[in-house]
Amino acid sequence: MLKEFREFAMKGNVMDLAVAVIIGGAFGKIVDSIVKDVLMPILGIPGKLDFANAFVVLNPGKSGATAYASLDAAVKDGANVLAYGNFINTVIAFVTIAMCVFLIVKALNKMKREKPVEAEAPAGPSSTDALLMEIRDLLKK
Repeated sequence: MLKEFREFAMKGNVMDLAVAVIIGGAFGKIVDSIVKDVLMPILGIPGKLDFANAFVVLNPGKSGATAYASLDAAVKDGANVLAYGNFINTVIAFVTIAMCVFLIVKALNKMKREKPVEAEAPAGPSSTDALLMEIRDLLKK
């Protein structure tokens, strides 16, 4: 049973999938960082809005406060919050990853289509066939 599992795990598709999952996880972290650390601060410049701390307090926490300086402060106080800024960050990260995957798949499909299957020129008759045709032609005379 262990041998069968090893054969299954070492098949090309399983190994390719494992590599894809690892690279995908790392790529997701990179995109998440780009969204949170680069894109969202730029998008927040006009309104001076920090999307990471964009939230609405639904129910006050232990202190009874209805306004907090940051999302972390609200969560630490036990307030029930609607963290729409984090949601916006996540949606933008998802759209970015989806677009990158689409572009990669599109490029791979284009590369596959660009390789036309060249029809092999019909090979001439083998030496045996050529000899038999020559004998046939001599017998016709």
